[in-house]
Amino acid sequence: MARSYAPERERYRAHVADVSGPARSWCVRREVLALKVVALVGFLTLAALSAGDPRGMLLAGAAAVVSAVLALRDVLVPVRLRADAEGLVVARGFTGSERLPWSAVERIRVDRRTRLTSRTELLEIDTGEAVFLLSRFDLGAPCEQVADELRSFRTGC
Repeated sequence: MARSYAPERERYRAHVADVSGPARSWCVRREVLALKVVALVGFLTLAALSAGDPRGMLLAGAAAVVSAVLALRDVLVPVRLRADAEGLVVARGFTGSERLPWSAVERIRVDRRTRLTSRTELLEIDTGEAVFLLSRFDLGAPCEQVADELRSFRTGC
């Protein structure tokens, strides 16, 4: 039986709409979603073209499924982070979210890693019990900029 995600979406929208005062939200950029859809179409085309090769079809089909799942998450939960004077709403899982009051947030920092020639940055929100990691692709903005804005929301300045 197919599972309906409508209750989770409504709960997420209720979290996002539950804001008093100024608020700021960060979401996946449309270009990133478009790239995932283009990848999905490309992998489906590749799977169709490799009809005589079972391994090629399997690999292209698996890549198409992964692309479809990632694109679907971007459609269902485009807003990954929202901040207001009372706290944060962070996307959690495939369609869920979690409301975090500022008192529960222990640390906000940007984790930078360099391996070989690539550099990654992740916004890290630590509550002591859970750590939420968001990339610039999740946020649609540089992680350091988002961290600075979150710190200003937290302190009220």
